[in-house]
Amino acid sequence: MATSAEQTPSPVDLTGEIEVVGRITDSSNLAVLATVSTLPAGHVIYKPVRGERPLWDFPDGTLAGREVATHVVSQLGGWDVVPTTVLRDGPLGPGSVQLWIGDPFDPVADDRVVDLVPAGRTPAGWRAVFDGETPGGASVTVVHSGADDVRSLAVLDAALNNSDRKGSHCLRDGDGRLWAIDHGLTFSPTPKLRTVLWGWAGEPLTETDIGHLRQLLGALEDDVARSRLDDLLPEGDVEALARRVTRLLARGVHPFPDPDWPSVPWPPL
Repeated sequence: MATSAEQTPSPVDLTGEIEVVGRITDSSNLAVLATVSTLPAGHVIYKPVRGERPLWDFPDGTLAGREVATHVVSQLGGWDVVPTTVLRDGPLGPGSVQLWIGDPFDPVADDRVVDLVPAGRTPAGWRAVFDGETPGGASVTVVHSGADDVRSLAVLDAALNNSDRKGSHCLRDGDGRLWAIDHGLTFSPTPKLRTVLWGWAGEPLTETDIGHLRQLLGALEDDVARSRLDDLLPEGDVEALARRVTRLLARGVHPFPDPDWPSVPWPPL
């Protein structure tokens, strides 16, 4: 969906008039490519609340707020991996508006963070997740980058309780910077971690990632930061976030897949 190029300018002003360019046809919910008059160059992805498909396990009309809350958490913990995302009104009603990384009409050729390789042939510096078979019958292995920034993203996802970390939801821009997108299925109080980034399961957290988690936990004790998240999420979700972060710090390791819950989203890429 989103593709890559320049690093996010700072600050990013997404308050201007939204002009719709076209619909994102491969999105499960209504999502449109648009421009914003206060953004000198580039595009945004606009996801109106009215276009959210009802889900059995998430309250109706809450996905846009979860998208924005993920950006807030990424900033509060110092991950800085989620493009600028705001909740605002637009031509199709209220929704989330997120900076599109790069040029949607000229994607970067090599932005893969997750990939398919012939079975058992994991490239150096990558991590194998699981083996499978293509529709044509070829045996393959799903792999992801073993880079430190991807590892940190896996920790952020565990804190978020991200239930939809597909391979296409993480990408690199033209400068090689990692970005993470599409965070509507996050923050549930019920354990739902579903991701393709399982390559470090059971391994100790790095000092860098422990630092991110401690920074986030400290931020959640601040009334202003807590209020920002409370305004975006259903009651109980922020408290559940704090419990997950506390648990991750206490255990000190990357979580394992839950045997009672589908651990990988479909499709994984």
